[in-house]
Amino acid sequence: MTSISGGGISRRTLLGAGGAAALALGLGACSSGNSAGSFSSGAASGPARKGGVLRIARPPASSGELLDPASSLSAYEYLGALYNRLVRRGASGETVADLATQWEPNADATQWTFRLRQGVTFHNGKPFTSADAAYTIKHILDPDTASPQAGVLSIVDPASITTPDDHTLVVGLKTPHAEFPTLLTHYNCYVIPDGSAASIGRTGIGTGPFALKSFTPAAQGEVTANPDYFGGRPTLDGIVFSAIADVQARVNALLAKQVDVLAQTPLDHANAKAVQAGADATVTEIENAQINVLPMLTTAAPFTDVRVRQAFKLAYDPASVLTVAAQNYGTVAHDNPVVPDDPYYADYAVESDPDKARWLLKQAGAENLRLDLYTSNYQSGFTPLALAFKASVARAGITLDIKNAPSDSYYTKVWMKRPLCVSYWYTGRGIDQLLNEYFGSGSSYNETAWKDSTMDNMLGAVRREVDEAKRKQLYQDAQKYVVDNSGLLVPFFGSRLTGLSKQVVNYAEDGFEFDYQNIGLKA
Repeated sequence: MTSISGGGISRRTLLGAGGAAALALGLGACSSGNSAGSFSSGAASGPARKGGVLRIARPPASSGELLDPASSLSAYEYLGALYNRLVRRGASGETVADLATQWEPNADATQWTFRLRQGVTFHNGKPFTSADAAYTIKHILDPDTASPQAGVLSIVDPASITTPDDHTLVVGLKTPHAEFPTLLTHYNCYVIPDGSAASIGRTGIGTGPFALKSFTPAAQGEVTANPDYFGGRPTLDGIVFSAIADVQARVNALLAKQVDVLAQTPLDHANAKAVQAGADATVTEIENAQINVLPMLTTAAPFTDVRVRQAFKLAYDPASVLTVAAQNYGTVAHDNPVVPDDPYYADYAVESDPDKARWLLKQAGAENLRLDLYTSNYQSGFTPLALAFKASVARAGITLDIKNAPSDSYYTKVWMKRPLCVSYWYTGRGIDQLLNEYFGSGSSYNETAWKDSTMDNMLGAVRREVDEAKRKQLYQDAQKYVVDNSGLLVPFFGSRLTGLSKQVVNYAEDGFEFDYQNIGLKA
């Protein structure tokens, strides 16, 4: 292992898989950076009145958007209101119960058994059983569904999914996977009724805290409280979703008191100031909500040489980049995309060393390197990040020329095509899915095109390891290898600032998924 010493995918599919939101700039205070899903600032908590209708503004997926959770065109702001998963992510990144109450592997983790919650019904009155859980997984794997999660779940053997009784699901795997349940926490894995593939995109029948009242693609829709929800009736009577494509129009609707929550609307400097100054709206901070990255394409010069990749990681100061690009709204990442409070996080950092970077570049024949760095106004934080990184690496004799590409073609003509660009992912996935999607040789989300047999072997070994302590060590070894060798630059995890009405209480979100059961309006 070489070690550094020194101190055709749709963008909506990418975002769902974990791309991060825009950087929010200029509100002053420094955030320490806790977990994705933590929130502070203007989000009020406390007593909520029973009932009321919440109004959410959201950008539509497309005119063909659906309520099928498995689809790449799912209107996913609705999903957490309508559906449940077998398991979900807890506040500290652990896997916790949802429709499954217990789960355990066999001795070699090639088979997982899930014990399912009893007494749960779908919105149409049909009892939830293991047949629905089995059907959901098979629906995701069906090529006709074209689900973004199909590749992640490709280790499942559909022929080995069995239902011994109505409340037991057994899932057989093609290869061992000691962390398999974490793959079912993704929003594509919400459970749908058995046999509903042809209709679920329109009906939205789930087991969730709200039931569908109306839905029109790229237009308005409404859900109403499910009084029979197994977790208890939600606080609100209903939610109205308005599809507003333009970011500024969504912000204006909040300021005009026409909506209460801005979904998928990370605020830039100007809009955050405008919302914060309003009498009826406020800004809330979701800490460590996005992973801000600069992928170095390892199939293109000069990044085919690991010494150049290492030099770039040593050349810049991530703390300085965080300050300049995001005014300290975030947490330094040190080129590791795993959030610090993940249970498997490796506390490993390579300190900035411009002199060492110069030496490595000289050894690689890339002295006084000059290169284009692509950015776009696709997100407001792209160019500040690019400029901050450019300034920081200049200390090592690296000259970056900023190239601004059109936003409407950035993810088709620049991303995964140019040697160096700015990109982003959402946090909120389990470590196994994150590492395999970023760095697995066969992953379509491997945006650095890094194919490394050592890394692939490490990822395979950790999946086979059933001992918890040994598995943690393997995950940490993999993170260190990523920092030392991969093509991914990760300066910091950024906060996301979003706007909501001052009438909203108990607002919580994780990866753009809300706590729909407890959110409400002030008493």
